[in-house]
Amino acid sequence: MNRITALVAGVLLSGAPALAQENATPPAAPRTTQTLERIEELLRESQGLQRAINLARTTATQLNGGLELYRPAGCMYAGISNNPCLISRDGGSFVFRFAGGAPGWEQFKLAPALETEIRVSGDGRTVLQVIYNGAPRSAAAAS
Repeated sequence: MNRITALVAGVLLSGAPALAQENATPPAAPRTTQTLERIEELLRESQGLQRAINLARTTATQLNGGLELYRPAGCMYAGISNNPCLISRDGGSFVFRFAGGAPGWEQFKLAPALETEIRVSGDGRTVLQVIYNGAPRSAAAAS
């Protein structure tokens, strides 16, 4: 028996499986697992929310004649963090309410010509309901 074979045989006979078990990665602690699951949930939600903003904006643009005639409020081009156009995020859906008008209406500080309220699925892939699309409502009527 050569020296390497003897060494390997000695390691195998002396409890290498026990050594391998000691060096194995321990299972994730419940708290770590819960944290990782929550991170994945937040990631899915943020991706769904970004898709939902895009879909709501595109839907409103199509409903109101296209980009040649209509522009949604700037908040519909903003990011997902603290977006003022997002008015509800419950029941697996997102509801957006935003003004719109002719191209340049916000830049020229004109009053909006339209208001749109749309419910989009939580994954951001489906318009569930066009709640309102018409003349701007008063704050009380919109609630």
